[in-house]
Amino acid sequence: MNSPITVEPSGQACGARVTGLDLSRPLSEDVIKEVRETWLEHHVLAFPNQKLNHDQLEQFAKQFGELGEDPFFNPLPGRQYIAAVRREAEDTNPIFAEYWHSDWSFMPEPPSGTILYSLDIPPQGGDTHFSNQHLSFDAMPEDMQSRFGGLQAIHSPVKGYSLEGAYGDVTKNGAMDIRPSAEAATMKHTHPLAPAHNETGRQGFYSGISYIIGYEGMEDKEALDLTLELNAWQSKDEFLYIHKWEEDMLIMWDNRSVVHRATGGYEGYRRELHRVTVY
Repeated sequence: MNSPITVEPSGQACGARVTGLDLSRPLSEDVIKEVRETWLEHHVLAFPNQKLNHDQLEQFAKQFGELGEDPFFNPLPGRQYIAAVRREAEDTNPIFAEYWHSDWSFMPEPPSGTILYSLDIPPQGGDTHFSNQHLSFDAMPEDMQSRFGGLQAIHSPVKGYSLEGAYGDVTKNGAMDIRPSAEAATMKHTHPLAPAHNETGRQGFYSGISYIIGYEGMEDKEALDLTLELNAWQSKDEFLYIHKWEEDMLIMWDNRSVVHRATGGYEGYRRELHRVTVY
């Protein structure tokens, strides 16, 4: 039986465009398996021209894992698992999530994937950058690998979601419905900096300057220098996929193999996407 899926690789470090599916309808077990295999291969999948209501968005996500509640975001009214990534045309607050991170890496068991669906896309700017951390690890010189490879990184939401963090003052967050918490100042969990992917076995960095606050057994100054060095390495063009958004587009990415960051450049325009996270 021929597959209904057409896959067009981005030609960059990761990412592929997938057509031939109507995501508003349940997928067969064979198609779910094929999409998952394609996802593991390309790390980021983009599905254009999809018309989804809230129920359909959640139903699609459930085919790839259990849904997770966002610890520091209010969901959309009447929903439990969908959060809006929203910026109104008149907002002047800093761009949300503009530094490298893997979603919720500060949790004891972080999510495997994130699904983001676009509703309102500006005519310019607003790209999402992804960095392939399998490639990043493989390309690293041996002396750097030896310094980074065995570290245990300490992840925390303190810099963003504590009451003193970047999003702590809700009056300055524009249209983003963030719920900062005192708990964020004390929440931290340790994960290997370069683990093996639990499905593919490939080793890669699980990192990001947004949430790593140190490393086990290391002084703060040395830890910061190391994180800044890794951040510069992850930002190299050879590891990047720059995603260009379209309206009615759903993308899903693997938090275990890529880090991502948002970009601006759409001042004066409205932008809204809906996010669901899966385990």
